[in-house]
Order: sequence, then structure tokens, then C-alpha cells
Amino acid sequence: MKKWFKKSSAMMLVLTLLLGLTTVPAQADAAPLYTIEGENAQLSSELQVATQIYGQPKPGYSGTGFVWMQNSGTITFTVTVPATGMYAISTRFMQELSPDGRLQYLSINGVNKGSYMLPYTTTWSNYNFGFHKLNQGSNTIQVKAGWGFAYFDTFTVDYANLDPLIVQPTLIDSQATPETQILMNYLTEVYGKHIISGQQEIYGGGNNGNSELEFNWIYNLTGKYPAIRGFDFMNYNPLYGWEDGTTNRMIDWVNNRGGIATASWHINVPKNFTAYQLGQPVDWLNATYKPTDTNFNTANAVVPGTKEYQYLMLAIEDLAEQLLILQNNGVPVIFRPFHEAEGNGGLNGEGAWFWWAKAGAGVYKQLWDILYNKLTVTYGLHNLIWTYNSYVYNTSPAWYPGNSKVDIVGYDKYNTVYNRYDGLSGVPNEDAITSIFYQLVDSTNGTKMVAMTENDTIPSVQNLTEEKSGWLYFLPWYGEHLMSTAFNYPATLTTLYQSNYVITLDELPNLKVNVPSASITPTSVVFDKYTPNQSDKAITVNYYGNTLSGIKNGSVSLVAGTDYTVSGTTVTIKKSYLAARAVGTTSLTFDFSAGADRVLTVSIVDTTPTNNSSITPTSASFDKKTANQADIAVTMTLNGNTLSGIKNGSVSLVSGTDYTVSGTTVTIKKSYLAAQAVGTTNLTFDFSAGTDPVLAVSVVDTTVNLPGALTVSGTAGNAQATLTWTASTGATSYKVERATGSGAYTAIASNLTALTYTDTTAVNGTLYNYRVVASNAAGSTNSNSIALTPSVTTPTGSFKIQMYSGNTDASSNTIAPRVKIVNMGTTALDLSTVKLRYYYTIDANKTQAFWCDWSHVGSSNVTGTFVTMPTPKTGADTYFEIGFTSAAGTLAPSAAAEIQIRIARTDWSNYTQTGDYSFSPTGSSYVDWTKMTGYASGTLQWGVEP
Repeated sequence: MKKWFKKSSAMMLVLTLLLGLTTVPAQADAAPLYTIEGENAQLSSELQVATQIYGQPKPGYSGTGFVWMQNSGTITFTVTVPATGMYAISTRFMQELSPDGRLQYLSINGVNKGSYMLPYTTTWSNYNFGFHKLNQGSNTIQVKAGWGFAYFDTFTVDYANLDPLIVQPTLIDSQATPETQILMNYLTEVYGKHIISGQQEIYGGGNNGNSELEFNWIYNLTGKYPAIRGFDFMNYNPLYGWEDGTTNRMIDWVNNRGGIATASWHINVPKNFTAYQLGQPVDWLNATYKPTDTNFNTANAVVPGTKEYQYLMLAIEDLAEQLLILQNNGVPVIFRPFHEAEGNGGLNGEGAWFWWAKAGAGVYKQLWDILYNKLTVTYGLHNLIWTYNSYVYNTSPAWYPGNSKVDIVGYDKYNTVYNRYDGLSGVPNEDAITSIFYQLVDSTNGTKMVAMTENDTIPSVQNLTEEKSGWLYFLPWYGEHLMSTAFNYPATLTTLYQSNYVITLDELPNLKVNVPSASITPTSVVFDKYTPNQSDKAITVNYYGNTLSGIKNGSVSLVAGTDYTVSGTTVTIKKSYLAARAVGTTSLTFDFSAGADRVLTVSIVDTTPTNNSSITPTSASFDKKTANQADIAVTMTLNGNTLSGIKNGSVSLVSGTDYTVSGTTVTIKKSYLAAQAVGTTNLTFDFSAGTDPVLAVSVVDTTVNLPGALTVSGTAGNAQATLTWTASTGATSYKVERATGSGAYTAIASNLTALTYTDTTAVNGTLYNYRVVASNAAGSTNSNSIALTPSVTTPTGSFKIQMYSGNTDASSNTIAPRVKIVNMGTTALDLSTVKLRYYYTIDANKTQAFWCDWSHVGSSNVTGTFVTMPTPKTGADTYFEIGFTSAAGTLAPSAAAEIQIRIARTDWSNYTQTGDYSFSPTGSSYVDWTKMTGYASGTLQWGVEP
């Protein structure tokens, strides 16, 4: 018998399923826990306390003044809290520079908690950094300038006034099936009190068809199965649609294993929709759900009469067919269509990851409405709990279909590799992302449950409970997202699954309406294809008020009256049908009008007598060395059969060329064997009947050839050394080694096929002994050495460049060099003749833009140009060239001018800054920087070009 969820009584179960429960939310104290004047915090040297800006007073501040943060600096303060839990952090501020907002960073106890865009305001206003976990005792909070330029008056830390997480079990579909309503009642009852465990299954026949891999892995690790199983309807489509058993697995999971089903819909469109004809089969390789891979016009998909709309109707029809099967079998579905719509953010589809968001928020909501109306009204489907995937961008509310069309709000947490703020990599991120959770709760005023509908690392149970992060359920993606220790620690998973807070499969209540299911006897039979032994198979059915709708073998229906007959409670499977099945297991599904379907397992055997042929020998060896090569003779014992051919795997040998037959002797020609790779070659003798014997040939090569000599040359530059060498006759690969002392070498690059290699880890001024080693297929080697000393000469010209990177994240949507040019000459420097270059790799061929946030010479007097380098270098295929208009004037001797630049793609996708030539991953103040170059009238004055 299954238990109700943990620490609940049977009476609570009854109340939950029939009524749902309510609780009274706690009231927050009126007085804040802690407030500090900005001028009393610990300020870095770049910051100053002010009462006016450029001579303009800013009245209304409290205390003796406010903190003026410009382009850099940190504000740090310490707060002591009575208990570990969630607290609200806010500031009183003014930001009157940028209508688009100014980026700042928040860290707690040394861990970055993300970036925050302070909105534009010319009056003192309050800004909420959200809810964050603080530990009992002392906690250090720091605000760091991103784009800076804001004024901070006070900072406040207070108890978090968390939503009570009470949601009524009212489904948007008033005609919901009883099973669907019971499931909704249960979800709203556990919401905020427990989290339901879940796991996405692999789809499309992945894991070599083993859809249970992740679930068995969880059970073997924790002794528990997840309560929710994620499915996907993507293979039921008008293009290449095929039956992968998803619907039957959903029925089995819910009706036989007692679990909960959720499903998404990665519905594809043709890549070349213009050439596509409706109803035409399209290979899956020519289909996509990516907006950049198709000319499908999403805006047309909501316009009746267009080809796009007609295609959408075909897709919905295929989906509805499967959902109807589920409804007829009493299976409710937490349904998540058109997921992750907004992608990277934006109103017009600029951040879209899927075609359904390509035309923007307005069209997306029309698509949602069409799908909802078609499924519920046209197809009469009422077994769905509608789940919408949301984000927390400022544009996210525009995508929301509305409370009348959504039952659950979902969020997909992927922050192990991307979007993490703790500075770590390669390890799980067990953050409960509580601030995001409560932002989503607030987006519907607490009227909808919020679930983690996809994720990589599952948050730890400690973070979930301490932060009161009330996610309804979690659902890790399959494969490495669950099973790799880079995404989930096994010990954390075990603690999580075995905790009182997490609901597992064995702890779910009975969520089914009490309708008896039909049964069959027996449930398994054996059928022999040998003609004298063939017989019909009679199956007795107990209907319990149901009717038999049909019998299916996979997705193929058996023909009543031909493949089977029905007489009262006896169903007879005809031997003529069974004799046509392949040897193995055939599963026949008895489809009943209500309740669970039943499966008859038929074990197909064939005891028909056969006379097997044989060969002698069954193993042999062959030496590829020319002098030792020889044909291999094989003697056949035919036993009345004939030789049809010989195969190496799926490739047939050519009779008369690869082998000859004379009577019962087969000769495998040495010319064929000499072409085979060293190792074992299995040759299958295909006879007209019986089993096919195999000749295993062990192919060896006793030839030993040294690769030819090679000549090594090289050049040394700025922190790198480049080696080139001549091809070595007979060599199949090369490796580069570097001397470590005492005559020893260590490999720094292996399995090279090119005849050049650049060591970018070299240090200027250090002598390195390199060795290039050539290897052939037999493992023999030859080598040659060279000594190189990398060095760099910094030019001395009329000026120098100092720089630090304002954004040091390895992956970021913004490159932010902070640049200072210093006049080193004795005369004034005409800035209109000056060009400064910042080198980097563009990573993706997308449109870029730049902004000059501030400069001593005036932002409007700074120009910028993106240049693609004709020959890419290590760490650079592009440079951004900074110039100056004539209005920038001149720079006096020893004077300096700062330029604060931001570079971004217009779609705001991320750059990978790691390895960029001019990027400085550390430091927050100006230093001489030779990896930027400067020119006066086209002549290099400073820096080293890559």
C-alpha cells in the first residue's frame, strides 16, 4: 500500500483530494531589521561621499550625504541576523544618467548573487535586490559597480515577507476529467510543504532504446524512484512521425506504476518550408525547432488559410490523437507546450530558441490560445494541466498567456555551466534560486503554482528548506545533466531522495478514479512457427463492464475477424497472424474502453529442423608483411546447403576477386586480407539454411618501418613559440614535447597531423628546448629538437596605453574595456590622429554595437570601428578600433584621457572572453597594457600586435 506524502494523515488525504486546504500567511514586522547610511559603510578608494553632483544639490538624502559611485568601486557592510533564512535587501538610490538603467553587482559573503539594473530616476527611490539567504550571525554584503554611475543613500536588510504559497485547486478547464482534478487537488496541497521528485526520460529512441536508464540509475543510487516522469510528444508529427512508444509508456507510468506524467512538445517544422508540400514526408534531418534553421513564418501560423496555419493544424491533430488515447485511459498530463518561449529575452523574438517564439510575444500568445481552444474545444481534451514556461526578464510579463489559460508557471533552471554567480565551474550548482522562485510567484500575485520544469543540478534539500524555496517539483534533463558529477553529486541526490521534504514514487497517494480495469488470462503464451506445432491462442477476458476496442502490435492494429476473433469472453489470436511474426517477443495490447489496457506477451520460437553447414578451420592468422602474406583455405561441410556469399560485417566480399570457391574449398585471397586493419576480421559464411559460421582472422603486421627524418624550425614572439617541421615519410601523427630538465621531456600536444604547432604557454625571456616526435602505424618514432626563447619588445612612442577589463566574467554578453591613454611626449598629442585597438575573438558572426559610457574628451567625440583581421591570430580574429573626432582636441604632455567602452552583440548573446588577446581577467585598476596597440598617424606607438 502506498503512503500519503510524508508526515500527513489519512484524513488530510481526504480533505486534500476533495476540498484542498488553506492556511493563514505570517505577518512581517513593520520595522526593518537593519538600515545603514551609505556613508557609514566601508567604501573603496574610488568612491566619495557627496551632497551635490557637479555643483547641483541632491536634496532629500538622509544622514550627512550619499555615496557617489562612478565607473568603479565597492560599498561593503556587515549585518548580523538571528537565524539562517531568507531576507530582503534593498537600497535608497538615485540614477539619473541612463534611461536604459545602470548595471551593478551584489555579492553576499563573497559569493556573487547576480547583476541588477538600477532604473532611471531623478528623485530618491527604493530598489529591491530581492530575497537572499543569510546565515545566522554575521554576513558581509557588497555592492560593486558594473556600469556604475549611481548615488546610494541607505541600505536596508529586513525579514523576507514570503508569499504563503496557498493556491486554489481550480483548473482553467472547467470540464477537467475527474483524474485531472484529483491530481490538481494533490499538487496544490503539497505545494510549499514538499517538493515532488521528477525525471525527464530520453526521447527518440536514445540510450539505445533504454528509456529506463535514468530511472534505474536513480533507484540504484537512492533506493527510490521519482514521482513525476517527463515525456515528449515530438515524434508524433506530420513530417517523419513514428511510434516510439511514448503514449504507452505514459499509460504504464500512471496506471500501472502509480506515477505522475508531464510532457513537453518539441514540435518540428521543415527547414525549407517554402518548398514543403503539406502532407509530404520530411526526413528528421531536414526538420528543426530552431528559429534560425527554417524559413517557416511563425506570424503566418496564427492566420487561417496560410500554409503555416494548415501545418500547425496537422501537428495539433497528431498531438490530439495521442492525448485522446491518454484521456481514454484515465491519464492526466501536466502539459507544457511551446516551452522556453522567451529564450534570452526580448519582446520581438530576438532571444528566441524555438520557432514558436520567432515572431514575438503577441504571436506567441495567439499560438497558445489556438492550441488551447483546438485541444479543449475541437478535440474535447480535458485531461491537461496547462503549464507555461516563464522567465524573469523585464519583458517576461508580455509573453504570459494569462491566468485564464495557465494552471502552473514553470522555470527551467540551467545554472551549472551558465548563469551561475559563485565563480565556480565544473561542479554542481545546488542553489535553490529562491529569488527567481519568488519573482515568478509574484508575477501572478501568488495565484499559480511555480515548478522547476527542467533543470540540471537539483537544489540541495538544505537550500530548499532553509530558503523556503517552494518549487512544486524538479525535473532534471536526461543523460549527463542527471548522472554526471559535474551536474549532480551522488551523495546530495541520495540525501535529497531520502529526505522527508522530497516526495518519491512510493509516497504518492492513489490519484486514480476507482474504475475497475479489465483483465486477460493468460498474460503470456508461446507460439512455435514450426508448421506441425502451430496453433491458435485462446485468451479469456474479464471485462468488468468495459468493452474491447481493439488489439494492437505497437502502433499497428490487428484486423478483427482475420488476425483475431471474439466470442463472448474468449479472444482467439489466429495462428496465421502469429506465424508471420519474427522469432522473439511480440507484445499485443488489448485496448479497452476504460481502465488500464492489458498486454499479452507472445514468445515466438521456431523449432523447424535445419541442417547446419560448418567450416574448418574457424580461426586463422594473416601477416600483412609482404614476405609472409598467404591465402587462407577453408573447407566447407555443406550438409545439403549452398554457400550464398561471405560478408565482413555488412559488406559482401566479391566472389572471384576477394575469394574463390572450388568444390568444398573456399580460398580467401591474400590481396583482400592485406587490405584489412590490424586486429580481428570476422568473415561470416552465409549459407542457404541453418546457422552461418564465422571465420575469425587475426590480422597482424610484423613489418617495422621507422618514419623518415624530419627538419624542425621555429619562431618566438610575445609569450609564444611556433614550431614548424617537414613531413616525415611514413609518419601518421606527430607530438610536440618540451624539456623539463635532466634530459626529460613532457608532451604538450599529441596526435597532431598538421606540420605546425604554437605553444601559447611560453614565458617571455625563458629558453625552451622543444622536440617534435613523428610516429608511424607500427609505433616506431623519429624526432628532432630546437631551442627557442620567446620575447617581446614594447615600442616606445609618443604615448602609452593603460587598461583593465570592467567585466571579468569568462562568458558575458558585454566586453567592457576601461582604457587610459597617457601622453609620454614633450608636445601636445593631436587625438584625431590616434587609433587604439582592442583584440578579441568574435565567437559568432553577428552584428555588434558599441557605447562610450564616459570619457574625459566627451563620449560623443569617441568613435569606434569593428575590423575583421585578414589573418586570425591566437586569441584574436577581430579588433575594435577606438578613434577620436577633431573636437576631442589635444592631450598635453604627461596628461591622460580615460575612455569607458562597452561592446555587445545586438541580440545580446554571450562572448567567451577567456583567451581573448586583449582581455585582462584580473585587476580592477589601470596598468600598462601591451596587449592593446596604439597608433599615431598610422605608426605604431605602443603595444604588441598579436
